[in-house]
Amino acid sequence: MVRLLLVLPVVLFLGLAATFYVGMYREGAGELRSVFLGREAPVLPATGLLGLPLLTDADLRTGEVTVLNFWASWCPPCRAEHPVLLDMAERGIRVAGVNMMDDDAKAVAYLAEDGNPFFGVATDPDGRNRVEWGVTAPPETFILAGDGTVLFRFVGPLVGTDYETRFVPELEKALAGQ
Repeated sequence: MVRLLLVLPVVLFLGLAATFYVGMYREGAGELRSVFLGREAPVLPATGLLGLPLLTDADLRTGEVTVLNFWASWCPPCRAEHPVLLDMAERGIRVAGVNMMDDDAKAVAYLAEDGNPFFGVATDPDGRNRVEWGVTAPPETFILAGDGTVLFRFVGPLVGTDYETRFVPELEKALAGQ
């Protein structure tokens, strides 16, 4: 009985360590999968920013691939990815935005100062709609098929190696399939 009590903690530790090891090295270990992948995009908020085109659900179902970015003017990573969104828009990629938990006047001023990559913007001032999309914090970006189906979810700013190795190939694949 004493031997069992001496061996049991070691066996439990090794079992737990093996579980963690397998979890760390499984495929897609760092990804936050969306429950909406392959499904119709959730509803957008019905509010927008004064003076800018309102993003509607119909805008996500035009037959063209859309990049939908959840952002805020107070968010440093959102500011870091902003040039990438501007570049996408300049290359003819449909980029839409949902401004979340932000002051409308500050959001409008930010887009006026740094450029507006969005063909339409919806607002989620209280962060209620972001929950329906599964968004935890800005920035998060979705690639949507022309029929509004969610193809890919990217958590974090669209910069760096992670962006280049995961987001860009998915966007290219979506654009090639339209």
